[in-house]
Amino acid sequence: MGLLDWPGKSADALGLPEHMAVHHMLDVAAVADRLIEPFGFDWPLRDALVLLVGLHDLGKISDSFRRMLREGVPQAFRHWELTEVLLFELDHILGERLGGAPWHRQTLYAAIAGHHGRPPKRATGGLVCPGRRPREYRLALQAVGSGLDDARKAMENLCAFWPDASLEGLSDDRAVAALSWWLPGFCTAADWVGSNTRWFGPRAPESALSAYLAESKEIAVNAVTEAGLAAGTARDANLFDFTLRPMQAACAQVALAEGPMLAVIEDETGAGKTEAALILAQRMLLAGKGRGLFFALPTMATADAMFRRAAGSVGRLFDRHTTLTLAHGRAGLSVDFRDLVNDGPRGEEDATCTDWLAENRRRALLADVGVGTIDQALLSVLPVRFQALRHFGLSSKILIVDEVHELGEPYIGAELEALLRMHRAAGGSAILLTATLPLAQRERLLAIYGGRSDSPAYPALTVAGAASPTALPQATGPRRSVGVQRLSCADEAVDLLAESAQQGAACVWVRNAVDDAIAAVEMLHARGVSARLLHARFALCDRKRTEAEVLARVGKDGQGREGFVLVGTQVLESSLDLDFDVMVSDLAPMAALIQRAGRLWRHMDLRPATSRPVPAPVLHVVSSDPAQVVDARWLHGTLDRGAWVYPVADQWRTADVLFRAGRIDAPEGLRALIEAVHGLEAAPVPEALVEAEARAEGQGAAERGHAAQNIVDLAAGYRAGGQANDDARYPTRLGEAQRVLVLARKEAGALRPWAEGTGAEAWSLSEVSARIGRLDALPLPDPSAPEIAAVTREWPDWKRAEYRLCPVAEDGAICTGLRYDAERGLIFHDES
Repeated sequence: MGLLDWPGKSADALGLPEHMAVHHMLDVAAVADRLIEPFGFDWPLRDALVLLVGLHDLGKISDSFRRMLREGVPQAFRHWELTEVLLFELDHILGERLGGAPWHRQTLYAAIAGHHGRPPKRATGGLVCPGRRPREYRLALQAVGSGLDDARKAMENLCAFWPDASLEGLSDDRAVAALSWWLPGFCTAADWVGSNTRWFGPRAPESALSAYLAESKEIAVNAVTEAGLAAGTARDANLFDFTLRPMQAACAQVALAEGPMLAVIEDETGAGKTEAALILAQRMLLAGKGRGLFFALPTMATADAMFRRAAGSVGRLFDRHTTLTLAHGRAGLSVDFRDLVNDGPRGEEDATCTDWLAENRRRALLADVGVGTIDQALLSVLPVRFQALRHFGLSSKILIVDEVHELGEPYIGAELEALLRMHRAAGGSAILLTATLPLAQRERLLAIYGGRSDSPAYPALTVAGAASPTALPQATGPRRSVGVQRLSCADEAVDLLAESAQQGAACVWVRNAVDDAIAAVEMLHARGVSARLLHARFALCDRKRTEAEVLARVGKDGQGREGFVLVGTQVLESSLDLDFDVMVSDLAPMAALIQRAGRLWRHMDLRPATSRPVPAPVLHVVSSDPAQVVDARWLHGTLDRGAWVYPVADQWRTADVLFRAGRIDAPEGLRALIEAVHGLEAAPVPEALVEAEARAEGQGAAERGHAAQNIVDLAAGYRAGGQANDDARYPTRLGEAQRVLVLARKEAGALRPWAEGTGAEAWSLSEVSARIGRLDALPLPDPSAPEIAAVTREWPDWKRAEYRLCPVAEDGAICTGLRYDAERGLIFHDES
């Protein structure tokens, strides 16, 4: 027997050679040696980590793995579980070569063994009691069998290639625990590149291992570059050619903190916070505080919009083509992202995306710049599969969280705090963007980076650890104050919108609930107003079509806006850059109303006040009278389902404060409005609402407790704290579960996607979601019906279990109580 008698991967085809385990280990070590360069580890530790990554597949040098590969015999122990056991068994070799505390070595062994997205969990003991090996440990060594001696030889050979490797510099338990979360993701990335036959396939088996490694290192240089993982150098070049606004100028000048840094940018909607963050992030890159960026947005729609904006500027960040990815569940349906992947960069300063990065959504966080939903980042602190890969991807990035005020709910707020703690522990820096952040929430976030500030200045740029925030000029913008008027019922809203549209105004009504939005459109149509509708309960193809139409009419450069009327839900708060002359909104908490008002008289440089069909911007709010509170259902008589969406105490305080103020003064008045509702000194609610507020507070405490149970324990290290659960088991957000319906239409006796076209993309564009409780109460189409089964038989098991294929009749009927309309979305009959 010898080292080249142990296969690591099957032959690609009959008659072709196998890829030997030791060769694969050297391939991955060569990639790791290249990938680790920009991370700044001291040289002995750097070599130690590369060596350990090279040993990641030591368990493939085992009788059980070879039998599985060549004969199909199932394994009682997976090869990565055997890797950990072999590292324990041969620790006397590594201990002599690497040094360091036994517990620290054991922690890192588990980290590199867990490179398949999960930590080893078998009761195989470890280094604590080397003389008392548990039964599973002995069984694992039996599975290794005759491979033990060659595994030792492989280890000795790899140790000889990195003779200066040492763990002696690791003396802090917390630092080792933090490293154990980073190392599995680093190992996974190196393994994925090193396993790709495009670069690393079987080579001459007669080569000496030293010659093989030298060749692998040469190949790794090209592989890492072609994969899109080669580190570039930040460029000190102008990102924008326009005159900087006050916040942008402040970000260009503010002093940077030492070490990992957190900055909070607070400014009104439309003030150019994204560009300000990019200016600051570029300075942080130049200062060595990161080697890339990740933009985390609240929704897929906001992520898509940010991707379009980022694509035009981030290409100037580095001294080579910047790799840019879109990271969310529907990224493959983004035309902008597909164009970037397929067409490549058009000029030297354009971003690009490699095929390797685009192949797998888990790789998206490895690009120089990623844009995605906050959920992709939050999965790095939940015990799900490949959590450590996400953490590794983010660790080298400056994390830019946009619309951070939307992450203030207890569960997701606790996750955000955990994300920042873990990011800081890995040496990461962050920038938070917000228009309406309560001071108490800002204080909690600053504290994670050792900062604090109770300054009420607004707009403000706050750097954790700085003496005080950078206060900016509070000059009111060209739209001046926004007036506030109460409407007592939906009928008054319809009257106002009909009259305003007739005057040529571009109008919008933002409703809290989808069913209420559908009802509003029906009311407007009955008045002869041709209103459009946009909410989250449309098939994706219809939503994208409507969004494109809305942007073309009332977007920044929209045409034909005169008399246009849109009814929508919360999707309008932040996802689309829209500009309306007249706005109606259901009562919502203060932060949400301020966000909605940001779409009113928005682009004053393009449409000055004199060109508007109404004399002044006014936010009309449909609400009950806050002075007339009889019981906890105070709002239900005015708003239907929309009265249930937000905590009633926040609703009442918003109405009380806002109607007494009679206007929203931006930016100077925003802080006081936010604190009056969401701050620690908010006024007490009427007696009739006290019990409801107490229930809401209890629910919030329960949600924070739920988050605390779900979030990984950073101090416990990867082996004890990591898991490999399904993402659905550990959601990034709480709320009633959703079911996905895949809509179909009958054509030529068969079912075709609701969306135009054929194939997987058309079926994906035909999906629509709704609350599972409402859908499962209806007699949805029988999945065993022949015409449905003919389509779903190709689906994976998980999709057949969770999704429902639903044919839509010509009249829109899906089943009793449910229908679909391309202009209205998914409609529940009994409540439409």
